[in-house]
Amino acid sequence: MGTTTPKQSLRACCAAHTLHDGLSDLTYVLLPLLAQTFGLSLAQVGMIRAAHRTAMAAFQIPAGLIAERFGPRNLLAAGTAMAGVAFVMLGHASGFWMILAALFCAGIGSAVQHPLSSSIISHAFPEAGRRTALGTYNLFGDVGKFAFGGLLSLLLMFSLPWQGSVIGFGLIGIATAVPVFFWVSNQTQDHAAGARTTPSSTGWGIRNTRGFTALCLIEIIDSSTRTGFLTLIAFLLIDKGLSTGWATLAVPLVLVGGMAGKFACGVIAERLGIVRTIVITEIATGIGILAAVALPGIGTLLLLPLLGVVLQGTSSVLYATIGDLVEPGRLPRTFGLFYTLGSLCGIAAPLGYGLIGDHAGVANAVTLIGIMVLMTLPLCAVLRPAVSAEPMQI
Repeated sequence: MGTTTPKQSLRACCAAHTLHDGLSDLTYVLLPLLAQTFGLSLAQVGMIRAAHRTAMAAFQIPAGLIAERFGPRNLLAAGTAMAGVAFVMLGHASGFWMILAALFCAGIGSAVQHPLSSSIISHAFPEAGRRTALGTYNLFGDVGKFAFGGLLSLLLMFSLPWQGSVIGFGLIGIATAVPVFFWVSNQTQDHAAGARTTPSSTGWGIRNTRGFTALCLIEIIDSSTRTGFLTLIAFLLIDKGLSTGWATLAVPLVLVGGMAGKFACGVIAERLGIVRTIVITEIATGIGILAAVALPGIGTLLLLPLLGVVLQGTSSVLYATIGDLVEPGRLPRTFGLFYTLGSLCGIAAPLGYGLIGDHAGVANAVTLIGIMVLMTLPLCAVLRPAVSAEPMQI
């Protein structure tokens, strides 16, 4: 197989991200249909969603470890095909347990995508352009969420059976595995295999433990802020007197801004530097969240797309910084660890901030979210010396 270009690898990973995030968010549209078709209880609906998310969270680190032996490209293509096959199974499901098994398998297949695609892109763009490339990749995940969910909703509006639509999406997944296999650079596998024999790449391959720890703590706070805010913002708007219909627009407005932010923040980091960009986006996020609490309902609604730019955009900078702190041959497992931290925060933060909202009020809970994000600033001071290319001033 001939050598492919970094841009081809980026295109393949963007296609995989679009597919996997699209399939993952299809479950939100499918859950009421599955409940109606098979007479499921709300507890069973919760188990179905939890099975998919748990599989994704649990298999990210193993995916990174397995990829170091069999190659990130091979495992990414296999996981993509597996997710497609799982949705074909879902389209043929005859009851609760088959649905549960299909979505658990889909979660395993999708678990490989984030850590391996990020690793592949970091190999393809080892120096200049990595943050822009990962920002572009990050953007396409949101494109998939909107495109797949919107397309399924449109098909359902025309009274097409959901089973046939789901099978069609599964076949798209299987087909996507082909360009993933042929477009991703062979050098990714060769580089990883060679790095396994290098003494400096033993263990996790972390070059700077202090800097990597700071980066992980920033990710924990940033991810908790993002998921906590997205969970409570609609309730905050209702508390301000907006109708439920208007309040449900909150999350889409944040995500629209986030699509621009994920790309823009990667580009900005190439020019301003890593730490400077994180500081700017996290301060802007904190101020924006506190302003969302202080403004009247309509003002908050208008603010949300701008807030989404910084709330969602910081993640592109954080993911791209891993390549500065970790040996190339250990990127798959380290990305697996990093994405697992984010997944766990996505489970814990909504629960924790929700409990605070129940006891102290939703406005106070959102205020706390806006204050907590500023805890990333002292961590940025710890991260700065570990990033060799970072400008000295913040």
